[in-house]
Amino acid sequence: MIAFAVVATAALLAIVLSINWFPAHGSEQLSRTSTLYDVLLIASVPMFVIVETVVVFCVWKFRMRPGEETKDGPPIHGNTRLEVVWTVIPALLIFGLAGYAYSVLRSNEAKKAGAMTVDVTARQFAFQFTYPHQNGKTIISPILYLPRGRPVVFKLRSLDVVHSFFVPNFAEKLDAVPGITTVLRVTPNSAGVYPAECTELCGPGHSFMRAQVRVVSPSAFRTWLSKQPNNGPPPVGVSPAPANGGTVKPGSGSGSGSSSGSGSRSGSGSRSGGSTSGGSAAAGKAVFTGSAGCSSCHTLSAAGAKGTIGPNLDQRLRSDCTKSASKRVRGSSLDQCIHTAIVRPYAYIPSGFQAGIMPSNFEKTLTSTQISALVNFLSSATAK
Repeated sequence: MIAFAVVATAALLAIVLSINWFPAHGSEQLSRTSTLYDVLLIASVPMFVIVETVVVFCVWKFRMRPGEETKDGPPIHGNTRLEVVWTVIPALLIFGLAGYAYSVLRSNEAKKAGAMTVDVTARQFAFQFTYPHQNGKTIISPILYLPRGRPVVFKLRSLDVVHSFFVPNFAEKLDAVPGITTVLRVTPNSAGVYPAECTELCGPGHSFMRAQVRVVSPSAFRTWLSKQPNNGPPPVGVSPAPANGGTVKPGSGSGSGSSSGSGSRSGSGSRSGGSTSGGSAAAGKAVFTGSAGCSSCHTLSAAGAKGTIGPNLDQRLRSDCTKSASKRVRGSSLDQCIHTAIVRPYAYIPSGFQAGIMPSNFEKTLTSTQISALVNFLSSATAK
């Protein structure tokens, strides 16, 4: 048993330690967590092999043989010293591993001097990253840019439901909860392009809620900052004020920034009736890129939008509105079609999309003037 246990432990350790259990290391936190995982493997593999070796040997050596069905083994008291040993050793091992794990946790969460603050705003179904007080500006971006080697403090908040911000290459994850701000600390130490994703089921478009993380050199980060406009339009929009002037409850404005895998997103659809007067195309563009959050899910060159969750409005808006099935439901004119797709997105669902992703409450979260302006903007933007 001893010989088998030694050989099996060596072989199994060689196997488990050769496996890359984590993605490419992109932060100091992941490096510590990966080391902790290796220590846990080194401690647990021998214990597993010893236990299984004894169990298998006993099953083979002391198995019941034919004719021994009614036989009972001799009564024994046991070995008190052995029982103490196999209780104390595992207990010490558990306390040691727990203490080491706690030290890693404290190190990963420790405050560091010179940390940069990045505000992470989550909304169905996109992330927005804000860099306050950078060179006298406030930078807003749909892509997370970080300088290599500098500690970062992420302040997470949600505009609608519970989300979770997770970058696998950082090995750090935390929920964004409506009404509170949660804090996550990371020190990126390796340049590269990594994915960020929501890991909390947040609605039909949950699987599309992803963002890109770029860790660059400090000089490249400063160059990127210098080229960004001050207080650009929020990629995921802002929570619109309700018509009665009250406070928006968590979730009440959530739809306006989400996607429409169904056929059309906030500005994608059509006009069902009602005049398009009362809102200019310029005001509509501000709604598209701001309060409605359409740019986070749709592609529209006139707005500089490159979203991929909902239909590509440059390619699909006019062609979908000219189809006979659409005209029967959404109206014969382009303005009617756009208006209907905004306020009743599931009245007609274009091919290739499904219901349940685009918010259906824009009549409540946007004013009639904003909707009219959005219709005017989309109609003029796709006129060519």
